[in-house]
Amino acid sequence: MAQEELSGTMFTQMVLSGAHHLKNNAEKIDALNVFPVPDGDTGTNMNLSITSGADEVKKLSSENISEVAGAFSKGLLMGARGNSGVILSQLFRGFAKGMEKKETLSAQDLAGAFDNGVTTAYKAVMKPVEGTILTVAKDAAETAVVESETENDVIALMEKVIQEAKSSLKRTPDLLPVLKEVGVVDSGGQGLVTIYEGFLAALKGEEVHESGADDIEMNEMVNAEHHKIAQDFMDTSEIEYGYCTEFMVRFEADKLKEYPFDEEAFRNELSEYGDSLLVVSDDDLVKVHVHAEYPGEVMTLGQRFGSLTNMKIENMRDQHTAIVGDETKKASQGEKAEYGILTVAMGSGVKELFESLGATVVIEGGQTMNPSTQDITEAIAEANANNVLILPNNKNIVMAAEQAAELAEVNAAVIPTKTIPQGISSLLAFHPETEIGENRDAMEAAGKEVKSGQVTYAVRDTQIDGITIEKDHFMGLVDGAIKASNQDQLETVKSLLDDMITEDDEILTILQGEDATDDDVKMIEQYVEDKFDDIEIEHHKGNQPIYSFIFSVE
Repeated sequence: MAQEELSGTMFTQMVLSGAHHLKNNAEKIDALNVFPVPDGDTGTNMNLSITSGADEVKKLSSENISEVAGAFSKGLLMGARGNSGVILSQLFRGFAKGMEKKETLSAQDLAGAFDNGVTTAYKAVMKPVEGTILTVAKDAAETAVVESETENDVIALMEKVIQEAKSSLKRTPDLLPVLKEVGVVDSGGQGLVTIYEGFLAALKGEEVHESGADDIEMNEMVNAEHHKIAQDFMDTSEIEYGYCTEFMVRFEADKLKEYPFDEEAFRNELSEYGDSLLVVSDDDLVKVHVHAEYPGEVMTLGQRFGSLTNMKIENMRDQHTAIVGDETKKASQGEKAEYGILTVAMGSGVKELFESLGATVVIEGGQTMNPSTQDITEAIAEANANNVLILPNNKNIVMAAEQAAELAEVNAAVIPTKTIPQGISSLLAFHPETEIGENRDAMEAAGKEVKSGQVTYAVRDTQIDGITIEKDHFMGLVDGAIKASNQDQLETVKSLLDDMITEDDEILTILQGEDATDDDVKMIEQYVEDKFDDIEIEHHKGNQPIYSFIFSVE
């Protein structure tokens, strides 16, 4: 029997089913990341983004489909993380606009909503790239519009949409050469297909995710990750689990033989020790965030699987008392600074460096945890200034920053910095007496003058740009392009610096990561001094994860 109308209740089920299906496949989507660096987080970002949208839908009980779509769009917008999450939020922002004031949808209305979503998403991207999620969404929407001229059954229409989305996904390597070289399809496009598959399952009454408990919990965990809690509405004495505990466990084969790792079982075990729990793992490590009363016990459980790294424990009761006191003081003063500078960084040393250069607010985030639109929006407010300049310092955070700037209630401008060195160089070009537009242009120009190098490790075997890369070998990247790979870290660094430094360069800045030693730095400094004349070397302990070294050459 044909289904010719789509109600708010059914669309709610579609959203929950799509979110659930994406969550179950997030790791597989992450694995499609083109570069073999430990930041393949498209699936994670899309999962966290759609979970935020699904949570808003769960708060609503409405037969009106435009209300449900509006709630979904709002949640997606504020929870959007990374470029894939922002594009997804824009697709469904336009989708929701396309069905405004409608109580139910016909097949033709649904096709129009898909088409409007594509138009909105393309407008949101400054330089749309074909062979990505945008192409998959566009091809699927075009099919929906054509098929809706003769098809009145919503289920049949959705089947055609998915059929074309899958075909479009298979074509992405033909449109984006780097995908063909590595042998994968576009990860964002795969994420969208996965969501659409969830939509269709709900329409057919198959595997509809109803409870939603895990999804709500995940969204709360992520918000807790950045500690943007409504502090004013609670008493310090009400905090049941007093220590924000974060750590990573790098798996070790000998320990895994005795204690095989299972993510779901580990998550369930940790849930007995606290709340705001986040457990994310891949083949090499697991990252844990939990609010616990006894952090040592939680870490001991993790240590069964390998070695602890990137550990951080914060007393939330002390934080809460300080935050409430700070906000009370600000409210009583009621004054805003003329300028605030907001930047994103990972690593205590990098954070301190930005603060020493004048950053007002530093959001903890980067490759492995992109801050959401809401995180950045709240940080803009925290800056308490009439004009706020935002330095994302990561290409996957720029779009969320731009979306937050549009939502801000003050003048906010994004300097599209893609690396930490670009952010530092841009910040040094800031002039407090200059108006915001001139500052934006000068800071953006300064960021482009610096060369950025990074050393990390490969998470899988691959071949890209003519370079053969083996899993666990070190890689050297210059401005995002892989330039060197070697089993030996120092040899990788040497090749990278040989590529970066020219006779015209004057300053090399070394940011030492949490896994790098002082002896490593001394060997690098000696190499540079022996090979390159008149290069001044600056060294800072950045304590950043993922990258053992970040280099800046000017």
